[in-house]
Amino acid sequence: MVDPYVSKIKTNLKKTQGQLQRIQKMIEEDRYCIDIAQQVNAAVGLLKQVNSYVLESHLLCCGAEKLNAKDKKTKEDFAKELVQAFSIKNK
Repeated sequence: MVDPYVSKIKTNLKKTQGQLQRIQKMIEEDRYCIDIAQQVNAAVGLLKQVNSYVLESHLLCCGAEKLNAKDKKTKEDFAKELVQAFSIKNK
């Protein structure tokens, strides 16, 4: 992974951990379900952003090398890898 993505990922993961702790506390306190759902959505949003940062970093640090490879199979495997990553990301 490359900077600035590493620092952004770490920051978002710390925020997500905080969100998850707040969600657990809200459940224990029997808080209003919609308030809990909103916090869950916020945590999911942070994780989606982390996934985007990981993918962007991967394209910058590994993508250029694989796309410039002389071996056709390497390029095809990388393309399949990206399709799979985007499919997971968009589910």
